[in-house]
Amino acid sequence: MTLSPWTPLHAQLHRGIRQRQLFCRGDRLLMAVSGGQDSLCLAQLLMDLQPKWGWELAIAHCNHRWRPDAGANADYVRLLAESWGVPVFIETAADIPASEAAARAWRYDVLGAIARAHGYSRVATGHTMSDRAETLLYNLVRGSGADGLQSLTWRRELCPGVALVRPLLDVRRVETAEFCQSRGLRVWEDSTNQDLRHPRNRIRQDILPALKAHLNPQAEAALAHTAELLRADVDYLESAAADLLHRALPPAAPPDEHPQLHRPTLQIAPLALQRRALRQFLARHLPEAPGFEPVEKLLALLDAPNRSQTDPFAGGAIARVAGDWIELVDPANRAKQ
Repeated sequence: MTLSPWTPLHAQLHRGIRQRQLFCRGDRLLMAVSGGQDSLCLAQLLMDLQPKWGWELAIAHCNHRWRPDAGANADYVRLLAESWGVPVFIETAADIPASEAAARAWRYDVLGAIARAHGYSRVATGHTMSDRAETLLYNLVRGSGADGLQSLTWRRELCPGVALVRPLLDVRRVETAEFCQSRGLRVWEDSTNQDLRHPRNRIRQDILPALKAHLNPQAEAALAHTAELLRADVDYLESAAADLLHRALPPAAPPDEHPQLHRPTLQIAPLALQRRALRQFLARHLPEAPGFEPVEKLLALLDAPNRSQTDPFAGGAIARVAGDWIELVDPANRAKQ
């Protein structure tokens, strides 16, 4: 492989990896490559930095089978990996995902499984500052709290023993396009990115350009910086809420008793911590992650009269007031009432 010129983007990535401790020297990295400009840019940058870090690199490609050219797209990624001399793993969906969310869930499951099966401790994706800004806007209009607004973090656990890392969150999409062009990388154009039925495409093509044109030319950076600030806030609040929840649980409750919360302990806490502690409590005991309404129903019981109760949560459980305690009663165990 011919050594590439050292560009400001190389220096920025190299510095960011060190400062944020995203990777360690000698790590085994699995690069998620779709063939689009962002993932190609990241893969090329990591290949260029490999001699300095001693990484063992490989490429993974997930074929969702959404487009007629999806097989050719996978073949292109395979040939690219072979030209770079790195292992490549191609996975094809048995069933076409029904939505963007389903596709994302399948993709992350596949990437985690490949990494664990072949001993890669990090999976690197090409998410950019532009993606982070779009995700914040998307979650904002869906009514997400701070947790949703700070999504797309630099690093999170993908599965046990494997971290998902996004090294390009301070790089704009226009920069990845310029880099690919300067290096002569052929970008595989995904036709689904033009489909405005997908909300994220609408944000990318209509809403963000309007914000930049009429409100703030640096809207992407401003939104991404907001997400970064919220990330630190969320980390702190989640830790404090976990401590509050621990103090509100009964000591050494028998395993066959209803899950309980001590109302006086929660009543003196700030509202922000109350909500988070209640959400963490419900997440332990409900079959699906609780949204805004289940948390608010439980919150109302903190100051409700004795024997007050909620209507059923997902799965059929109800919460009720029993003196100083809130009990979560599973329908299968209501005979204990």
